[in-house]
Amino acid sequence: MGEVVEVLVPGGKATAGPPLGPALGPLGINVKAVVDEINKKTSEFNGMQVPVKVEVDDKKNFTISVGVPPATALIMKECGIEKGSGEPNLSKVGDLPFEAAVRIARMKFDDMLSYDLKNAVKEVVGSCVSVGVTVDGKDPKVIFADIDAGQYDSQLA
Repeated sequence: MGEVVEVLVPGGKATAGPPLGPALGPLGINVKAVVDEINKKTSEFNGMQVPVKVEVDDKKNFTISVGVPPATALIMKECGIEKGSGEPNLSKVGDLPFEAAVRIARMKFDDMLSYDLKNAVKEVVGSCVSVGVTVDGKDPKVIFADIDAGQYDSQLA
């Protein structure tokens, strides 16, 4: 049985420093090789925190599995913003097209608690509330009601 190290790293910019180096050093593997592999696999998530799992077996071989960044990071990337609103109920910092919310829900579906796409999209729209982002120019809470009323069913099929 080997060791498993799970960390959040900046996409495409992991280093041998914390949190990776101290976790991998005692395992006796080439940390630079692991970092290079992680950077290659996470380069498409540049600027986002990406969950990475490094599994090291008894023979010092490693496998790297890359997760999908948190929904809030994907929302902020789609909206082109650096950080969420300090007062999400009062000031909005961006607008997410509904199609992008559906795309994010599809990306994150395996990591979500939802059983269907409709509820997964509602989870993404819920994240928009805490980030301070509108959806299709409307308050996310209005979008919840629209989804429940069936207005977006054609896009959720």
